Amino acid sequence: MTQTESEFRLKIGIIGGTGLDRDSSIIKDLKLVSVPTTPYGDPSDNEVITGTIEGVDIVLMGRHGSKHNINPSDVNYRANLWTLKELGVTIVLVTTACGSLKLEVSPGDFAILDQYIDRTCLRGRTFHKVSHIPQGKPFHPKLQQILEESIAQLGYKFHPKVTTVTIEGPRFSTLAESRLYKSWGADIVNMTTVPEAQLAAELGLIYGALALVTDYDCWHESDDESVSVDLVMNRLKELSERAKNVLSLTIKNISQNDWQTIWHKKQSDSKLAVMYH
Repeated sequence: MTQTESEFRLKIGIIGGTGLDRDSSIIKDLKLVSVPTTPYGDPSDNEVITGTIEGVDIVLMGRHGSKHNINPSDVNYRANLWTLKELGVTIVLVTTACGSLKLEVSPGDFAILDQYIDRTCLRGRTFHKVSHIPQGKPFHPKLQQILEESIAQLGYKFHPKVTTVTIEGPRFSTLAESRLYKSWGADIVNMTTVPEAQLAAELGLIYGALALVTDYDCWHESDDESVSVDLVMNRLKELSERAKNVLSLTIKNISQNDWQTIWHKKQSDSKLAVMYH
């Protein structure tokens, strides 16, 4: 059941990126729940996983589908987020694989997203005809803080408040593009933050993102660190167990905070942004 503005009940939606698409090993009371088509088409799968993590109700959805057969440009971001909202989700935590644009942001590290630069062009970006949704802080600061504290508590290396360049994909960057993004001062490059972050905001959802650094894109002098599918998948195997630990502890720490006021503010912002349905 969809949450109304006057209600808040903690329910966390997890959108698993590459390597964590539908990994349900940390979920208790697991069930597969069929989900219908939405006004915006079909979500990535016709089933989602529900259950609990640390006693908190969760919904797990694979961004790229259970077979990982949906490329970043073809993900139906609107249908995915609409489905989570209809299932009563109030907070969304996502994972995203990324390439590093800075030497100190090493493959195998985690990064907490703070800003994005949009280089996409083919994707459904809004639920409305005109919605000027604020995106000054696309990732909620409270979620950022909890992610940082959780990773630090686990003793993993991470980078706070990073900026990502979100490219259209599914191809990787050219060397010229990679050097351009570095010159902008961005920290990482990925393919899925846009329009996911802005659509979550349009629905009034509290949104945060954990990036898994897999490579140095293609700017690094070493060919061994230049991005490739093999390199990305091997690094994600190394990172996936740690990422699950981060998500579990983050969810536990989320449950120990009061989100009522934040929820009301997000709901209000989403409504005030709409100029034409």
